[in-house]
Amino acid sequence: MAERSTDRAPSTSSSVTETEAYDVNEDEKHGTMSDTEGSFVKLKSPEDLELGDGDDDERAEMLPAEHEKPAQTAPQASARSSFAWMVVNTLATIGIVFTNKAIFSDPSLKLAQLTFAAFHFFITWLTLFTLSRPRFAMFTPRRVAIKEIIPLAVAMSLNVILPNLSLAFSTVTFYQVARILLTPMVALMNFVLYKSTLPRNAIYALIPACVGVAMVSYYDSLPSADASVKTTSSLGVIFAFSGIFASSLYTVWISSYHKKLQMNSMQLLFNQAPLASFMLLYVIPFVDTFPVWREVPINRWVMIMMSGMFACIINMSQFFIIAQTGPVSSTVVGHVKTCSIVALGWLTSGRAVGDKSVIGVFVAISGIIS
Repeated sequence: MAERSTDRAPSTSSSVTETEAYDVNEDEKHGTMSDTEGSFVKLKSPEDLELGDGDDDERAEMLPAEHEKPAQTAPQASARSSFAWMVVNTLATIGIVFTNKAIFSDPSLKLAQLTFAAFHFFITWLTLFTLSRPRFAMFTPRRVAIKEIIPLAVAMSLNVILPNLSLAFSTVTFYQVARILLTPMVALMNFVLYKSTLPRNAIYALIPACVGVAMVSYYDSLPSADASVKTTSSLGVIFAFSGIFASSLYTVWISSYHKKLQMNSMQLLFNQAPLASFMLLYVIPFVDTFPVWREVPINRWVMIMMSGMFACIINMSQFFIIAQTGPVSSTVVGHVKTCSIVALGWLTSGRAVGDKSVIGVFVAISGIIS
């Protein structure tokens, strides 16, 4: 619910999540929470703490040796906790992508995208509301005038709905590989809107990523004589690139709104999510095609609940990853998620190892990792 690395995203609603969008900014300022995580309150690094606590160092020298041991266990415990949250975040992201794909494979639910997004936005708000309570106190809620964030809420909705539509009409492999274009698209938008430039080496690294995505787009959308081989439809390609544009715009705006409203990622999302969900309620009756709810199988309802649970976990774990380890680790986690989802998507696609699109997959992934 640009990873930049584009791992994108707190979006939780989508298989991309708002968290992913927040991750994108984290790498630039990045990275969410993805495009945007950089907005979390910055914690002091160990070096900063050492520089500011000279008196503590002097006092430490006066303590008996046996008191030194407990102090050394804190970093170890923190490292274990950070690693655990990274694993949880990775598994939850993989889970939400494949769970959503299974939900959208049901023809009766494929065209109820706005309803699905509104449900996820509500789950996102509920999660953040819980985390803001005094018992957890992970962030302090701040209110902002609705008119101030309406454009951001609209962008947030498109950031979720268009990628989900892409997932519904394409293979998991193409869906995830296409998201790699978030990084070059965000860089391009930053240049066009704010004249912000990237180092030349970073630009060179984006070239293979774009070439790889183009190769996958072409070969994955070709019709197959084997009915067991899953392919991407033209609609899937259109929704994918439209979603990339929307997600990139959302990522760039998130960075701008952080500065404009002086709010961190969780505070912004806490205001956006309920507004986006409420606005969708006015559009849903005219756009969505509803199934006969009584005929929806129990297993589909279970999947929908699982998708909401994964979205909740992604938002919480992304916060801990950024707070405890910083944007670099978040970027690494993003790469692991991308590679894992692409690999699992390939295994479930029915394609042979020698399929030409696999070349594009490796080219694209090498571009974001380099």
